[in-house]
Amino acid sequence: MKVRLEWKYRSSKGVETVFRSDEMAAAQGVQIAEDIERTKRVKELLFIDSYDDSVWTMKEMKAYLKSIETEPHDITVYFDGGFDVGNRKTGLGCVIYYSQNGKSYRLRQNAQLDGLVSNNEAEFAALHLCVQELEFMEVRNIPVRFSGDSKIVINGMSGEWPVIETELVRWADRIEEKISRMGIQTDYELIPRKENFEADRLATQALKGIEITGTSSI
Repeated sequence: MKVRLEWKYRSSKGVETVFRSDEMAAAQGVQIAEDIERTKRVKELLFIDSYDDSVWTMKEMKAYLKSIETEPHDITVYFDGGFDVGNRKTGLGCVIYYSQNGKSYRLRQNAQLDGLVSNNEAEFAALHLCVQELEFMEVRNIPVRFSGDSKIVINGMSGEWPVIETELVRWADRIEEKISRMGIQTDYELIPRKENFEADRLATQALKGIEITGTSSI
């Protein structure tokens, strides 16, 4: 979860004003909020959820973080698809970074598919692979950031652009159905290709028939 802090400050002379922070991870927000409270000049301090602008108190935020401690959380997903026009094969790459039990992990998964018709369809299929992996991880009812370099997928899934092609609509519908069933709060982020190098490499390896799967601590 990403949050912004909002606190009412009262000076030693009784002058009050309101400060607002930049967006940050919820756990980091709690640490900063605790430091702010030590000044003894905070009249009110709230956490604003960046996803839906819901408001949390310090007590509520700590309880939430405690409740998800043993489950995968702070999840960022990177996806990429590659399509070989010559042999009509598709390579899918998926990288998932997450926290659990106070540790950080990276999951890597790739796959090769037949029967797709374009690179855009490969990109949607790669995102679907990632959502499947989240389902296997039993991710439920938490925010997830999906990062990719495909404008068609990112803008299509976020609602910025319409998804028109029939084969792409089918993938988008399948993805949306899974995400809705899992209760995931989506945050789609378009990133430069160079920042998506891990997922891109996995997709390329899949096209070459090299299978990669596994989770490691980082």
